[in-house]
Amino acid sequence: MAGRPEPPASPGPGFTRLPWWRRWFGRRSERAAANYLRGLGWRVVAANAADPAGEIDLLALDGPTLVVVEVRSTAGEDWERTAASVDAAKQRRVAEAAVRFLARRRLLGMVDVRFDVIVLTWPESAREPVVRHFRHAYDTPGRFQFWD
Repeated sequence: MAGRPEPPASPGPGFTRLPWWRRWFGRRSERAAANYLRGLGWRVVAANAADPAGEIDLLALDGPTLVVVEVRSTAGEDWERTAASVDAAKQRRVAEAAVRFLARRRLLGMVDVRFDVIVLTWPESAREPVVRHFRHAYDTPGRFQFWD
């Protein structure tokens, strides 16, 4: 339309909208993580459980325990840096999202909850990722404390 400026080629830092390939890579990694969990015999009950204030990548049942899984992935080999990206602020946001999820379903205080992190590295020549699964990756502080 005449007189309207062209949108920028990519959103700047701080925007939640990611380029299409990052969204594709993230969804591919979440599917691979869900398949990994199913291979362990777990039941994946939700993926990308979102509300306006946050998102949970995967929710799975490990026996009677509801596991909140944060999935991180990288195309390189640096899994340690990728795992470290789940810092205290991210842990708090995931815990808050878990509380909202459980409260909406009237499950708060009714189920044991655990927080895991799965890091996937996708070597250039491999069709499948290398999976590193950190069970009980972190505890949540204060009012977000869960026990399993």
